[in-house]
Amino acid sequence: MSTSIAAVVLAVGAGVYIHAAAHRNDAAAAAAETVDIGAGAGLLVRSTADGSMGHLAVIRDNTRKVAAVTCNRVYAAAGTAICLRPDGPLATYQVALLDRNLRERDTYPMVGVPNRARVSADGRLVTWTAFVTGDSYNGGQFSTRVGVLDTTTGDVVADTLESYALTRVGRPYQAADVNYWGVTFAGDGKTFYATMSTAGHRYLVQGDFAARTVRTLAENVECPSLSPDGTRIAFKQAVGGDPVKGWRPAVLDLATLHATVLAETRSVDDQIAWLDGHTVMYALPRDRDHADVWSVPADGTGAAALLVPDAESPAYLR
Repeated sequence: MSTSIAAVVLAVGAGVYIHAAAHRNDAAAAAAETVDIGAGAGLLVRSTADGSMGHLAVIRDNTRKVAAVTCNRVYAAAGTAICLRPDGPLATYQVALLDRNLRERDTYPMVGVPNRARVSADGRLVTWTAFVTGDSYNGGQFSTRVGVLDTTTGDVVADTLESYALTRVGRPYQAADVNYWGVTFAGDGKTFYATMSTAGHRYLVQGDFAARTVRTLAENVECPSLSPDGTRIAFKQAVGGDPVKGWRPAVLDLATLHATVLAETRSVDDQIAWLDGHTVMYALPRDRDHADVWSVPADGTGAAALLVPDAESPAYLR
């Protein structure tokens, strides 16, 4: 059995350390190591390494532990993980709630193909986005569905954001082509941010679950991710406003609505995540099956750096 070791630069808080991540083979993946996503700082990822493809892995304390569970998309916070995965042999999918040891707590059917997933910082709310028709953002020809679930009650907070009262650029707005995707939560349990598209435009919106309202904040903002301090949004920005040309990672200051494009020149088609208050991370594919997680400073300085090889869908475990 051969093991290749990849050096992974992992920033935690104000410190930086070198992380040795082992690429597992089939036997190691099948061994299903015991993991605990609530045991301290680290990363949860979906492995894209040969032999552990699709398995979740936790990177912490100079080890990379591969779990038994497999997912198409994952995210976690406060000991709760959301796993989007196939449901049986047919082309159907489900939302699985996982506990701190990545054991199944509950499952819910999902309509569409899994795309985005998030968990609120306190672990109470989970959200997912699925493509219902189409398989790409390109050209805007797609339809999405967003689900939001309260894990403490099992109640669906929002099964269709399209029913919320929408204000577009200061005016009430209704249209048949309104779509939402990529929800991210604020810390108050009711405020959220998401992408809304209509009439060929894509907006960052701020919503209120209690009031069932949504309002636009800025244009050309996709797949938002709220910073740990709640003051900034990391997002992907279509080059020249045209998704066909690809996306660049950027950060929006919510107080000024000023956007800073980050030092990554490759196209990033991902819901960017925050590694800490100064750094964001995202997946970049190498080919159809393999991807790596990269990081870049959130202020536009520096350069992109490889963070975790053979991984995608990263979540920082605080």
